[in-house]
Amino acid sequence: MCGIAGIFLKDGTLEPQLGGLLAGMLAPLCDRGPDSAGFAVYGEAMPGHCKLTLRAPHGFDFFARMLRAMDGAIASCRLHDTHAVISVPRDREAAVLAEIEKVPEVDIVGGGQRMAIFKEVGRPDKVASRFGLERMAGTHAVAHTRMATESAVTTNGAHPFTTGPDQCLVHNGSLSNHNAVRRELIRHGLAFATDNDSEVAAGFLTWKMREGASLEQAMAASLGALDGFYTFVIGTESGFGVLRDPIACKPAVLAETDRWVAFGTEYRALVDLPGIDLAKVWEPEPARPYLWERH
Repeated sequence: MCGIAGIFLKDGTLEPQLGGLLAGMLAPLCDRGPDSAGFAVYGEAMPGHCKLTLRAPHGFDFFARMLRAMDGAIASCRLHDTHAVISVPRDREAAVLAEIEKVPEVDIVGGGQRMAIFKEVGRPDKVASRFGLERMAGTHAVAHTRMATESAVTTNGAHPFTTGPDQCLVHNGSLSNHNAVRRELIRHGLAFATDNDSEVAAGFLTWKMREGASLEQAMAASLGALDGFYTFVIGTESGFGVLRDPIACKPAVLAETDRWVAFGTEYRALVDLPGIDLAKVWEPEPARPYLWERH
């Protein structure tokens, strides 16, 4: 099952509404994945800084247990339920990472210049509300609702998966050769936090782009390297991409206007977007990479 939603804004006046638009797309997909949910939002960058998303158990006091010890090393911090998003000067990043390592209850969910990632166990619309998704601004975002058919219901198993700065992937489907690909990627220096096949797909794209491929080239390469049935929506610092396997048995819908591009596992995820009645709506073709980027 699982559900995917993604939106890329062409019209900058919509950026304050990004989170609200994504929340409206996520809610109709709750029954496709009722056990956990997550989303990545690409907001403003702070020049000379990196952004880290941290996660801790419910009730953990970020300020008392960790952030106070980093006084002066953190430019900003925003708390979102069990997550905290901090901005760190580049020249202090190593010191901050060392402090985080001292607190075993805290995990780094993701990082980059613009990306913040949030994911938790629970009904997707409730998860979105806990994190305050509706109040988040940005240029583009992707989201996922999960039905765990092959692994346990855990926060670590929730999507998106990130294996590189400002890069994430959400996935509907299953890969048959992910263990073999995982072993090959480990030999190339990648590390994985879970056994989920979607993390392997994210890692493959990261590796190809480290080798010099563009996102479009990396998506094309995955068609030959990854066996199975899948729909990927990939977020990067500059935009997002969509890819279906050559058989394309998983549902997928794209819509585009002069103000936005949106993806939904089902059309009902798109019906409340502004101007949907004037949008071009189509089913993405099998084995064809689609990509939209900021310039």
